[in-house]
Amino acid sequence: MKRMLAGVVLATTATLVAGTPAMAAAPAAQAAPVDPLKALKKQYVAGHGVRISETSSLKIDGKSASSQKTTGALAFGKSGVVASDLSSRGTGSLSNRMISIGGHTYVQGGLYSEDLPEGKKWVRYKGGASGTTPNQPLDIFEPKVLKALVTKAKSVKSGTYKGSMTYKELFKLYGEDIKGALGKIKLDYALMVNSKGLITRLTTGYSLDFGVLGKMKGVTDTRYTGWGAKIKIKAPAEDLWVDVNDLGEDSDVPEEIPQGNIHTLTL
Repeated sequence: MKRMLAGVVLATTATLVAGTPAMAAAPAAQAAPVDPLKALKKQYVAGHGVRISETSSLKIDGKSASSQKTTGALAFGKSGVVASDLSSRGTGSLSNRMISIGGHTYVQGGLYSEDLPEGKKWVRYKGGASGTTPNQPLDIFEPKVLKALVTKAKSVKSGTYKGSMTYKELFKLYGEDIKGALGKIKLDYALMVNSKGLITRLTTGYSLDFGVLGKMKGVTDTRYTGWGAKIKIKAPAEDLWVDVNDLGEDSDVPEEIPQGNIHTLTL
């Protein structure tokens, strides 16, 4: 069965106070909001990172169809995310642990633990770390994406940027193109930042009406805590993993890692 995962964003507004008559004290000037992009770049220090906590749910006609919770951490280098360690628990085969580092991603659990060679507990795939999480379609660590969330926000209040964009617009930010009905799907988003401009929460959501087949609604809520924390992530020991290309055609292990972000909408 196909599963769709998607998004929502927030923004911030300032209130202007009228000047008072002469002899009265002038109101204190309000500080300009901190630019989230500049605040994020200052966090890119090797050996440090941020912790992630994410929940996602999919409902069909108001009834729960699937859910997943992810926790873990992202490690930074001088220019962005260089490693990640994320563990997910969910319905069906959605439970797994995923470590991305050094140009490879190692996965265990669920479908990735089916009939592995003796002594092997992880499957290695080509592809390194990014700022994406299992079900969040918006990668705040991609400069073009974060800038769009801030500049396209239709509402900015109390450190929250709210807005929406279509999948076509989102794919374009990732340098890809999408045509047809899928590109018209609208993602609502809410991006929350603290007084330092650091992102604390990102919620995204979408809804689809398939007529007699029912209405589908997906929501993902990602929280970012512990900015600047010391994060150390290591790849599994070499004797514990097997490369996916060495498993053979008869293996039930997926040939590729199904992505729960904008690139695929499968469940």
